Amino acid sequence: MHKVEVVRTADIERAIITLRGQRVMLDEDLASLYCVEVKVLNQSVKRNIERFPADFMFQLTPEDARNLRSQIVISKVGQGRGGRRNPPYAFTEQGVAMLSSVLRSPRAIEVNIEIMRTFVRLRRLLLANADLARKLAVLEKKTDSRFQIVFAAIEELMNPSPEPKKRIGFLSGKPRT
Repeated sequence: MHKVEVVRTADIERAIITLRGQRVMLDEDLASLYCVEVKVLNQSVKRNIERFPADFMFQLTPEDARNLRSQIVISKVGQGRGGRRNPPYAFTEQGVAMLSSVLRSPRAIEVNIEIMRTFVRLRRLLLANADLARKLAVLEKKTDSRFQIVFAAIEELMNPSPEPKKRIGFLSGKPRT
């Protein structure tokens, strides 16, 4: 049996978003990774709906869709402009794991394995970052004011604020037309 070409980890990481305080993947991103149409994925889920309780999968509300529209590109739902007629479904990590029992192609199995590994890596990364922040807070309390500027700089590196980038180039002094 030949090995199925596995999707890149970076593609999976980009597809994992935070919604309602949970890390989820949208049905259209999963369908793309599995190389199936969105309607095929959703039909398979609906045929096995008892495997997908509310903590495994939920449908986006109009408010969720508005919030996501500002973060990622999704079409406006139900406005007759092409695109989707129904709001997307979001799958939690457990929901994605359950998809492996519904979608049985070799590609689906390989993709599911990679998605699960990516979720685990992200969880470890978040735990390591939280542990580092906790240790830094303890150390910060133990030091005197001389080191406060160092801790402020480290904290800013851990939580950078988005600032507008400065333009690069020569300024001639003449107004642009």
